[in-house]
Amino acid sequence: MYQHILVAVAFDTDDAPERSLQATKLLLSPAGKVTVLHVKEMIPSYALSYIPEDYDATLRVAIRERLEGVAARFENGVGVLIDGHSGQTILEYAEANQVDCIVMMSHRPGLQDYFLGSTAGRVVRHAQCSVHVIR
Repeated sequence: MYQHILVAVAFDTDDAPERSLQATKLLLSPAGKVTVLHVKEMIPSYALSYIPEDYDATLRVAIRERLEGVAARFENGVGVLIDGHSGQTILEYAEANQVDCIVMMSHRPGLQDYFLGSTAGRVVRHAQCSVHVIR
């Protein structure tokens, strides 16, 4: 059982965090801590002129509320929102915060993943702790 689990979530599907949370409950020690992390990728500069000015602030509020709701399912749960590149940011956060297991979803790879690699693949290859990938 793990003492500090990092659950990396993306709110882009209907059941986005549900299966990850079920696995986390099974893997977590009774007094363990859960960090629910969402990495917000930067908006490309070429797209900024097409996006309303308050979009980023509104999106941040919505993501934080959702993170807090998900983290509240655990006695020692906390939601964290960070800007950055998903794979690298997950790895850096896990190392800096003594995470001993990362739980994350994976998707069916598309053509772009064969050239660039998926976030889950990058995390699995470079993590210094256990990684539980759910497909």
